[in-house]
Amino acid sequence: MKMDSLRRVVVTGIGAVTPIGLTFPEFWKNALAGKSGVGQIESFDTSEYSVTIAGEIKDFDPDNCFDKKLARRMDRFIQFAYAATLESLADSGLDLDSVDRDRAGIFIGSGIGGLKFIEEQEGVIRNQGPKKVSPFLVPMTTIDMASGQISIYLGLRGPNFAVSSACATGTNAIGLAYDYIRTGQADIMFSGGTEA
Repeated sequence: MKMDSLRRVVVTGIGAVTPIGLTFPEFWKNALAGKSGVGQIESFDTSEYSVTIAGEIKDFDPDNCFDKKLARRMDRFIQFAYAATLESLADSGLDLDSVDRDRAGIFIGSGIGGLKFIEEQEGVIRNQGPKKVSPFLVPMTTIDMASGQISIYLGLRGPNFAVSSACATGTNAIGLAYDYIRTGQADIMFSGGTEA
């Protein structure tokens, strides 16, 4: 593609769920103040581990973002991505009913995906047998389910892809979304990274 035919790309909405803020304004305020989100791990017993600190997301309640039935069908990493996506949508002022949803897509990546739910279901299969494993095991755990489920809920029918490149995942997803808009493969892209 010729350089003069590349389209301009702008960021119109931002959302965030982080250890220093559950919304982008809260995150940005705390980042500018130099606040650290790293502290003692509270989500599991660390007594047998040499590392006992992490940047955990605390006080996140998915019921504040979407209904309980929907939240139960999402692993925590998907809940974080969905909450940030809804915030970015609201921040943008975009009315999805007024756009071509075939030209609106989503690239959200994760390095690990639904690891906690996989661990829980491994215990279920070991203790109760395979018939007791959740039918939501795959839709709640695979890395591409953040973009997949969110695109379904928002009715986005454009490009849909999950990036998994360790610590660079979110940045790579944003770069790919930028390229898709710039080269005319999409008009609107939601992108970023998520981890639980």
